[in-house]
Amino acid sequence: MDIVLALLAALVFALGTVLLQKAGMAEPAGGSTSGLLLRMARRPVWLAGIAADALGFVLQAVALTIGRLAVVQPVLVASVVFALPLGAKLTGQRVHRIDVLAALLVTVALVAFLTIADPSGGRDDAPLGHWLITGAVIAVFVVPLVFLAGGRAPTTKAALLGTATGILFALTAALTKAAADKFDDGLFEILTHWHLYALIVVGYISMTLNQIALGTGALAPAIATCLAIDPVVSVLIGTTLLQESLHETPLGIVATVLSLLVALGAIAVLARSQEGGAATKPGSGSAAPPQQAAAAGI
Repeated sequence: MDIVLALLAALVFALGTVLLQKAGMAEPAGGSTSGLLLRMARRPVWLAGIAADALGFVLQAVALTIGRLAVVQPVLVASVVFALPLGAKLTGQRVHRIDVLAALLVTVALVAFLTIADPSGGRDDAPLGHWLITGAVIAVFVVPLVFLAGGRAPTTKAALLGTATGILFALTAALTKAAADKFDDGLFEILTHWHLYALIVVGYISMTLNQIALGTGALAPAIATCLAIDPVVSVLIGTTLLQESLHETPLGIVATVLSLLVALGAIAVLARSQEGGAATKPGSGSAAPPQQAAAAGI
């Protein structure tokens, strides 16, 4: 049941991602990031994307409550399979034959990962000190990525911010799992526990970075890097912080890692093939093809 819920979440997240990217295309290039989410909230398309993401988050939270982080987050990689066709439909980006083949490879590799990995054990929470160490390690990677993204070309900026977003999404998922576990103790317990407030802060930061990445117009690099990094970091957090275990035999571990790498490699192919197909933002200095401009609402 956790896998079914995760697949549904992946579909809804894909729709939300494309809608957010479409709304971001109307944001002038080089605009201030200060108050970005407040400005975007004035756009109906952006609100629809947020509503889709909210539904996806609920599905993800339920899946994390009954399943394991190392299972649910890799399943969300399927978002890239759903997002690219939706992007072609809603933002005018082209889908090539290699995209279809790569998407199928992602699906097959994901099925292999879930079949071989056979995750077991684990806990829903960890001592505060362990969370702090995890957060510090994540900050060491995320902060430089954000600074490096400044002033870069759209595809590079989207990839760097997508990577940072994927790392934070993995941390968000772990916090969601820990917070959702408090539901059994009642609403008061949730409101008095630090997980909820950490989740709000990390969630806001990750949403802002995600919106900036999507706003570059380079949909594929943004979602591909995010969806590639998220499951890798989630597996690391799941097996270290939450003490989940994957296949115990050496051969099983190798096969598990290989299947995940194949999925990530296919995502990289998707990103590269779509690299030149992004619609152009207003104020970026070049004109988008008419059909892309119309699809992006510019």
